[in-house]
Amino acid sequence: MNTISYKGFLGTVNFSEKDECFYGKIEGIDGLVNFEGQSVSELTQAFHDAVDDYVAYCKEEGLELRKSYTGRLNIRIKPETHSRIAALSKQSGESINAFISQALDLRVAAML
Repeated sequence: MNTISYKGFLGTVNFSEKDECFYGKIEGIDGLVNFEGQSVSELTQAFHDAVDDYVAYCKEEGLELRKSYTGRLNIRIKPETHSRIAALSKQSGESINAFISQALDLRVAAML
């Protein structure tokens, strides 16, 4: 999926062949904020404007900028992977949850 970023906000980008335009939405927020443009530069400007308008609206209304997450996540993995994680976490003397959390932290840090 194509994305665009501005001021720490992420937008997903798509193309409509029928409408001959780029369009997207701001991700990771409570609510729906869309943007569109006929070219990459128009789309980029529309995204920047949408983010700026959203931030201004949240400040006016006293709303949180970002969607809140609980920190709980259910995932589906192969049984073999689950078994290996259980064994490795036991060997390292930590819970499966701690093991997976550390692995995810390392992966996220590597991508930044």
